[in-house]
Amino acid sequence: MAYKISDECIACGACESECPVSAISEGDGKYEIDADTCIDCGSCAGVCPVGAPSGE
Repeated sequence: MAYKISDECIACGACESECPVSAISEGDGKYEIDADTCIDCGSCAGVCPVGAPSGE
């Protein structure tokens, strides 16, 4: 299951550069993960300062 970014996102951009498949992009007020591209690796969750990305 692809990771999702919650509303806790502070739009710092740390996760975007960490994603090995470029599945993360800046959305409207927070970053978003393309579920079709996400490989469920968890790299984004490891660098997020507020714990916004989570696997569901």
